[in-house]
Amino acid sequence: MISRYTLPEMGKIWEDEFKFATWLKIEILACEARREMGEVPADDLQTIKEKAAFDVKRILEIEETTKHDVIAFLTNVAEYVGPASRHIHYGMTSSDILDTTLAYQMKSAGELLMEQMIELKESLKERALEHKNTVCIGRSHGIHAEPTTMGLKFALWYEETKRNIKRLQSAIETISVGQISGAVGTFEHLSPKVEEYVCKKMDLKPASVSTQVIQRDRHSEFMNTLAVIGATLEKISIEIRHLQRTEVLEAEEYFSKGQKGSSAMPHKRNPVISERITGLSRVLRANAVAALENVALWHERDISHSSVERIIIPDSCIALNYMLDLMIKLVKNLLIYPENMLMNLNLTRGLVFSQTVLLKLIDKGVSREDAYRIVQSSAMDVWANKDKFLKDELLKSKEAISYISQKELEEIFNTDKILKNVDYIFQRSIYLED
Repeated sequence: MISRYTLPEMGKIWEDEFKFATWLKIEILACEARREMGEVPADDLQTIKEKAAFDVKRILEIEETTKHDVIAFLTNVAEYVGPASRHIHYGMTSSDILDTTLAYQMKSAGELLMEQMIELKESLKERALEHKNTVCIGRSHGIHAEPTTMGLKFALWYEETKRNIKRLQSAIETISVGQISGAVGTFEHLSPKVEEYVCKKMDLKPASVSTQVIQRDRHSEFMNTLAVIGATLEKISIEIRHLQRTEVLEAEEYFSKGQKGSSAMPHKRNPVISERITGLSRVLRANAVAALENVALWHERDISHSSVERIIIPDSCIALNYMLDLMIKLVKNLLIYPENMLMNLNLTRGLVFSQTVLLKLIDKGVSREDAYRIVQSSAMDVWANKDKFLKDELLKSKEAISYISQKELEEIFNTDKILKNVDYIFQRSIYLED
C-alpha cells in the first residue's frame, strides 16, 4: 500500500534482489577470510567468486519444497558454483547471514533517512528565519494565550529535528553490527577472524556477544527512534491542520493547480498531506511496540521475531521515508497568512496582555492575589461583551487606574515589547550553527 509512494532508493533496499545479493556477498567474504587462513583452496575461491550467482524466481521455487529460505538460496547458488560450493556457509548458521544482512539493510535505510532529516532541518531553519518576526497568537489548551511568532514555531520543530538526528545517529550505530558466530554464537566451527573480516568489509562491527541471533534490543532501539521521529512529524502536521481550519487560516498546505479537495464540495482545500503523515505515524508507533515484543526470545533463539520483522522493519523504513519526503515539501511550500494572524491576535480585544498588566500591578506593590482579581474582573467583562476591550475596561477601573497610568497601559498593549527576546531565542538555536 505504501510502496507506490516510496523513493526508489529506499524500496530497493528491501527487495529480494538486494537481500539475496547481500547474502551472497557475506558468504563470499566468509570464504575469502577462510582462504586467508588456509582453509579454502585458492582455485575453489576463484571459482566461487567467478560463478556464484542466484535467481530470485528459482530460490522461491526451491523454497516451496524446502520451506527454508536460506537453504533454498544456498541450493540455488550451488547450482551455479558446482563442487566448490561446499565451502559456502561452512560453520555458519542461517542467522549469520540473515541478521548481518538485516543490520546492513537497516544501516543503509537509516543513512537514507538521515539525508532526509538533514534536509528537513535546513528547511525548518529557512522558514524560521523567514518568519522570525511574523507575529501570531500563542495558544494553550487551544485558547488564546500570549503573542508569539511563526518563526518560533519553526524554530521549535527545528530543535526537535536536531534531537531526532542525534537519536537516529545513535540508532544507526547501535544496529550496525554483524555476526558470523555459528549455531549458538560460540564460534564452535568457525574462527572469530571470519566474523571480523566479514564485518569490516560490510562496514559493520562484530557483535561483542551474540547467540544464534543479534540481540533484538538493537532493532527495538532503531524502530523506536523511527517512531519518535514520526511523532515529531505528526506534531508538526497537527499544528498545521489546526492552523488551516477555516476559523483560523493562519497557514495552509500548498494547493496545486488542478488539485481537488472533495468529490462533493468543489470549494474544499483540505490538509491531506498533514493528515496522511498523522495517520502513518500511528503505524510507526504500532511497529515500535511489536519491535519491543521481539526483544525477549527463548534461550539462544526462537523465530517468533522473524515473521514480525519481515513486515515491520521494511514498512517502518519505507513509511518514514515517504513521510519525510512529504514533510520536506510541506514545510518548503507551506502558505503563511500574516494578516489572518494579526486578525486572530485581536479577536480577544486585548485579553492577551492580561499577564503583562498583572505583573505591572505587582511591580507597583499590589499583592499577586489583588492584582489577579483586578485584572480578571475587567477581563471577564471583555469575555462577556464582544464590544469591550481590555485596555478600555482597565481605564474604567478605579482600582487599576490608581496604580497604572494611561500612558503605561498604552505601552503595555504593544506586541513589540512582548516579543523583545525572540532574537535571544534564535541566538540559542537557529544562529548557533552558523
